[in-house]
Amino acid sequence: MPVVTHVCRVARLHPDAGSVGVTAIDKQPVDGAARVGTHGLRGDVQADRKHHGGPDKALYVVDAAEAEHWAAVLGQEVPPGRLGENLRTAGVAVDDAEIGERWRIGERLEVEVTGPRTPCATFGRWLRQERWVSRFTERGRTGAYLRVVVPGPVAAGDDVVVVRRPGHGVSVSRWFTAQDPADARTLLAHAADGGWRMADYLREYVDRTAARA
Repeated sequence: MPVVTHVCRVARLHPDAGSVGVTAIDKQPVDGAARVGTHGLRGDVQADRKHHGGPDKALYVVDAAEAEHWAAVLGQEVPPGRLGENLRTAGVAVDDAEIGERWRIGERLEVEVTGPRTPCATFGRWLRQERWVSRFTERGRTGAYLRVVVPGPVAAGDDVVVVRRPGHGVSVSRWFTAQDPADARTLLAHAADGGWRMADYLREYVDRTAARA
């Protein structure tokens, strides 16, 4: 059964060379259940609120298989929260999930996949690995942002169940790696038909891609 293995929130802010001056990327596992509202985990923060956080990026999820991949590549552990994730899961097809797919986590929490993470320079400085952003991008499996549809608690061990799949076939990884105009038009048509509300951060890229020949 697909499950949440760890729930992570900010441990402390760190100085960062970027324009904000600090980063909240240092996430650490919490004990017990954490409350989740429309803006994410209770007690979590984002330093750069222009690019992170908000209802369309309330939670960031990474499947354990990707962490294990990078641990093997880097020759070191990638502990829960190291990639800046709020949720680490096992057996969840995070990157193969369709954009707009909904999951129920535990007994009450319901979330919707809004799109892929775009790795940034802060992420690169945090990992301290040569060409990290490029390597993470080239892999094409960045994890996903989630919108909270029904607030509720979340804890390690909670089951993750797909409760709705849009059926348009555009997955998180497919969109991130290809950004094909046909896929963009598919997403726009699905949103226009009331399939789901496209995240604002995603629409900017989808509109631009759909306009290409």
